[in-house]
Amino acid sequence: MNEDKIIRCITSDGSVMASVAETSNIVYTASKVHLTSPAATAALGRLLTAASIMGAQLKQKDASITLRINGNNSKTGAVIAVSDSKGNVRGYVQNPDCLTEYYNNGKINVAKAVGSTGTLNVMRDYGTGDPYIGTVQLVSGEIAEDIAGYYAVSEQIPTVCSLGVLLDKQDHEVLLSGGLLIQLLPGADDSVIDKIEKNANALEPMTTMLAKGMSAREICQTALNGFEVEILDEMPIHYACTCSRERVIRAFITLPDDEIRSMADEKGYAEALCHFCKKRYRFSKLQLEQIIKQKNSGSSF
Repeated sequence: MNEDKIIRCITSDGSVMASVAETSNIVYTASKVHLTSPAATAALGRLLTAASIMGAQLKQKDASITLRINGNNSKTGAVIAVSDSKGNVRGYVQNPDCLTEYYNNGKINVAKAVGSTGTLNVMRDYGTGDPYIGTVQLVSGEIAEDIAGYYAVSEQIPTVCSLGVLLDKQDHEVLLSGGLLIQLLPGADDSVIDKIEKNANALEPMTTMLAKGMSAREICQTALNGFEVEILDEMPIHYACTCSRERVIRAFITLPDDEIRSMADEKGYAEALCHFCKKRYRFSKLQLEQIIKQKNSGSSF
């Protein structure tokens, strides 16, 4: 697989912005970390791709965005994806081994797994205070339409979104994954809207374009056909977890002393598992006591 990346473009008249992400390696990594079923892989892959694109739009260096889908009658349970401002992402599915159902054309029925009704929660944390949180109702549960719906309802930004994950039909390995986001900017007139609608209707599915060998730049130019296009930036993206032993300790010190002590099992150890990368952090009874001692002395960790 080629290196994953995001490319962001704008039309020369400043009326439309488009972002394209190639996320095949990211979704492959996520599927291996979480041992996901085909439906869970498709759902998580789409949400990771959307989060990466949305995260790369954040201007603040330490900002992050969290997408969470809670579908009614969901087989996947909650699906969560978190991105930093460089488009690096991590995520997980509550029920990674959920049942997979298919449409008559053989494509995975993501809406059936995620739930066609429920909510999409978007939290932007700029690292400067209370985060901005927006919640909208799911449009279809297919995720791309739900992202477009979020922008239309919560931010009043007309948006076209396409997300796709292609799996091998026999072993369900991730072959290709990517996404496209087109947004009208203030000042876009009717002629611009007509062009974008025409282009959007003519676009092939994301994985079809990738399977043809189209680059992110070529997909961007196809989406913005008829416009002069300027490349804003192009950056590599990765599946990247931010967990650490220090972060686990900082979480421990928010708990009462007795609760910290009670974490140790019959073997005398406490273990913390990261939801995003499955890394385990083990603490002995002695280490737990040291954490309590440092906490009560006010020492830094």
